[in-house]
Amino acid sequence: QVQLAESGGGAVQTGGSLKLSCVANVQSFYPNVMAWFRRPPGKGREFVASIGWMSDVTTYSDAVKDRFTISKDNAKNTVYLEMNSLKPEDTAKYYCAVTHNYWPDSTSYSLPRSYDAWGQGTQVAVSS
Repeated sequence: QVQLAESGGGAVQTGGSLKLSCVANVQSFYPNVMAWFRRPPGKGREFVASIGWMSDVTTYSDAVKDRFTISKDNAKNTVYLEMNSLKPEDTAKYYCAVTHNYWPDSTSYSLPRSYDAWGQGTQVAVSS
């Protein structure tokens, strides 16, 4: 069972930046897609970004496109989320997730149920 560990969260002001990391604690790691989701206060989990582990294909939600960048280091089993121009509405607990499944519909990768392992999350707070 893959264990994911996020880090890098914190408190910043509007317009600030943070870089989140997520490490998969396994020796052999060959997922299909890794993703970041977030849960704002009082809301459900929402898709942020995903990246194909071998394809490098990236997808972003409209809310973060052009501000956030997802990347990875295959050798370190690590996925990153660089967040720039942060807004108060980005305040949330951020989770990384992994799926080893291949879904025929690419939109499936924006759904939490498509992922088979999750980290514990890291908190991001953006003040105005």
